Amino acid sequence: MLQLTVHSRQRVELINITLEVQALIDQHKISSGACLLFVPHTTAGIIINENADPDVVRDILTTLLRLVPQHGDYRHLEGNSDAHIKAVLTGSSVIVPISQGRLQLGTWQAIYFAEFDGPRRRQVLVSFLAPIS
Repeated sequence: MLQLTVHSRQRVELINITLEVQALIDQHKISSGACLLFVPHTTAGIIINENADPDVVRDILTTLLRLVPQHGDYRHLEGNSDAHIKAVLTGSSVIVPISQGRLQLGTWQAIYFAEFDGPRRRQVLVSFLAPIS
């Protein structure tokens, strides 16, 4: 299993990790199959969404903040309950097909690490799934 390290700079942000994932595919000469990305943190997630218009990232983060405000009627004592809830909403894993050595993302898609309790140093676990012969 491989690992990517992600350094977040803000409490809440989406960090595009598409190029780093593709670099691992290139480095390990993976030609086909799938890439499984898993975030082993309870206050972070991973999503696939648009990369062409930066306002989409802003809209996603603004909507999550509105749906799950940082300060609410939470009982968790660490003060990061909102981060746990946002991580549940985004999910902790994605699978992306690989063909001809390239991630098979849509034209406008990118892979984003979703930070909800930063800034922190985080990990994304990466596994390659081989096609059935």
